[in-house]
Amino acid sequence: MTILRGTARGRMTMDYEFVSNSVEETIAIGRRIGEQLRGGEVFAFIGTLGSGKTYFIKGIAAGAGAKSDPATVSSPTFVLVNEYGGRLDIYHIDAYRINNASDFEMIGFDDFCYGESAVLIEWADKVMEALKGINYIRIELAHSGEERRIIRIFNMPEYIVLSK
Repeated sequence: MTILRGTARGRMTMDYEFVSNSVEETIAIGRRIGEQLRGGEVFAFIGTLGSGKTYFIKGIAAGAGAKSDPATVSSPTFVLVNEYGGRLDIYHIDAYRINNASDFEMIGFDDFCYGESAVLIEWADKVMEALKGINYIRIELAHSGEERRIIRIFNMPEYIVLSK
């Protein structure tokens, strides 16, 4: 994993850009974030099919102490929400099949957002209207080769440190 850029965005947040050369590196970045979560964070994952969103989430869940085996962390495409208990309650939402912000809110999104939880939303670009007014962390993943991914993270709280 290579950090291309880490810039302060005001005093409270950071933006990062990484190159991940493998699934394992993508999971490792997520794990590092998960280890530092305090609770109350909402993540909006944006990227095309196969860009690594679910692998990144596997890492966050493992780092946050999810009781589930990381191998069982999978995208909840048809059930819409998976919950992984551990040090925090982790809610993994797949918005791929959600048609609009009101449908998203009907699955109980507001109920998932509290101080001892972390909410991880795949395909968040489909429900951005529902995220207005929420201070969320935006993670964009893009293909840059067969295994290589460019990962851009925006609005990361300063208490989550990713640079060495």
